[in-house]
This record gives sequence, C-alpha cells and structure tokens, in this order.
Amino acid sequence: METYIIIVAETQNTKPGSEIPRTFHLISERPVVMHTFDAFSMFYGKAKFLLVLPEIEIGRWKHLCHQFQFDVTHEIIEGGPTRFHSVKNALAKVPEKTMVLIHDAVRPLVDEHTVKNAYKTAQIHGNAIPVVSVKDSLRKVEKALSLAADSDQFKIVQTPQVFQSQLIKKAYLQTYREPFIDDASVLENQGVQIRIVEGNEDNIKIVRTGDLGYAEMLLMNKNA
Repeated sequence: METYIIIVAETQNTKPGSEIPRTFHLISERPVVMHTFDAFSMFYGKAKFLLVLPEIEIGRWKHLCHQFQFDVTHEIIEGGPTRFHSVKNALAKVPEKTMVLIHDAVRPLVDEHTVKNAYKTAQIHGNAIPVVSVKDSLRKVEKALSLAADSDQFKIVQTPQVFQSQLIKKAYLQTYREPFIDDASVLENQGVQIRIVEGNEDNIKIVRTGDLGYAEMLLMNKNA
C-alpha cells in the first residue's frame, strides 16, 4: 500500500526571544526538521513526504536545503492558521486507500520500532497512535479543589499518528473545533476507537529552550 508521511511545522513554533522557528534551530549541526526526516529514513525511496510550513517560512526552508545539501525528495505544503488546517491542507494531496503518518516537525527522536509498530497496527485497525506512561503523580484541579488522580489511567500522546487515508481524510471534512488537539481527536469525534501502541521515551517534542540541548544530547548518544 502506498504511504504518505506528513511532517507538520506548527504555526506558533518559535523559541522565546528568537525569530527562528524551533523547526529550523540547529542540533548536531543540522536543523531540527532534517533530523526528523532522518527518523523516517526506512521510508526513503518508498513513501511520499509532505512538509507543511507556514507560508512565511517556505523561502527560509529552501535556503536551508541548499545550505545543508538536503536532498530528500519532498513536497512543500503551505500551512493554515492552526495545526488542524495545516494537516487538512496536506491531506488534500493524499489519495484514498493509502497509509498516512502525521508527525510533528519538532519530534526528531522517534525511533524505528515506534514508527513500524504504529504503522502495522494502523494497517490492521485503521489507526494507531504511540503513547508513553505518566511517571509523575497527578492531581485533578477543579476550581479551588484538587484531587489525587491515578496516573495509570493516563498516557502521554506522541506522534507519528498513523491512519488509513480514507478514515482520516473523511474525519478532516469536519468543521474545526477547539477540542481537536491532535489528529486522533479529530477521528475520535466520529465515533472511531483509537488504538494505542507503546511509544519511546526519547520522542520528545521540542517546545522549550532547554529541549534543544536535551535533544542534541540524545542525538549524540544515539549516533555514538
């Protein structure tokens, strides 16, 4: 079955005090998103890559491709005002009866086992998302009250979220709503059961300044 990999750079994606999106910050001497492409190297030459970028950043990306001699074949898709709209723009390029992996551009450390496990599960069940366990204690806050919560009942959601294209394309025909926090929530709103698989702890999303240094350390250990 043909495969499409959508890598999404979110619209609000800049490091505090900087005009450079986290997507393009350097770790291990290359932009973050180039490492993200490499995490899917098992699909090089086999899958169609779609990179979703804010329109204002497309020129910068093309310059970086030339500067770093990045030659992985991909199509650039102009993003929308929210992640929902950005993914919807990319899905318009995806045919029916294919497999779709949707991944955050700032998650460069997903491992091959996680990707393959999610892919195989989605082939069987129509969808799959990687998750990891919550290690910390939790409390549920309701106005002035807080109550202990059982952390075993919660999981941390990662990407890639993997779908049979006909399911996710249909789901994205819905009107955008704030509860659509990720692709699985869009599909779940249509009454579809979401399947979970084990993710990997290093598959962090780079959202804070310190995450860049931590991701670089993990990459160095991975490549040692």
